[in-house]
Amino acid sequence: MKVLLIEDVDNLGYAGDVKEVKNGYGRNYLLPQNLAILATPGALKQAETIRKAAEKVRAQEREDAQAISNQISDIQLMFERRAGETGKLYGSVTSSDIADAILEKTGIEIDKRKVALAEPIRTLGLQDVTVKLMIDLSTTIQVEVLPLGGILERERLSAAEAAAAGIEADEVDAVLEEAAAEVLLEAEAETVEADETLEEDEPVEE
Repeated sequence: MKVLLIEDVDNLGYAGDVKEVKNGYGRNYLLPQNLAILATPGALKQAETIRKAAEKVRAQEREDAQAISNQISDIQLMFERRAGETGKLYGSVTSSDIADAILEKTGIEIDKRKVALAEPIRTLGLQDVTVKLMIDLSTTIQVEVLPLGGILERERLSAAEAAAAGIEADEVDAVLEEAAAEVLLEAEAETVEADETLEEDEPVEE
């Protein structure tokens, strides 16, 4: 089946492109979703008009998508799930869960279909997840799945590390202050010694 795309379609092409697709894919997905029309002679006359209009829309969408990419790029999301001893989850983390978490963390709404998970996450651990904002524009976020109570424990450890770092910083400051005081005392001693030497060298009036 030959179709004329009227919308950009992932892994297929851009609006205005003419593509040969399998009959089932065309009739069951592209045509019902209004992503394409049959490439009839009349439709093909509109191809260039559709392409130019789509290019203008795509330029604006790219600008918006790039702004979103800049805001969500490299964010880290944490989820808690019940898991067995092997780390396999009793539940899962889905594309919808990730889209909801992005919204909660950044205030940006992402279509769950743009979260490129081949299948739901079903194991504990950290992994990179791709978010496809446009056909040729993607960004990566980190998703970590922890056992129940893991987020609270992670926060507790982070607080403990921050507190320890604060104590170490105070100790360093104390050492630096002590060293500075010693340098100042040495400088004052040298000044006094120099003054005494000058007094000894001054000529004595007869």
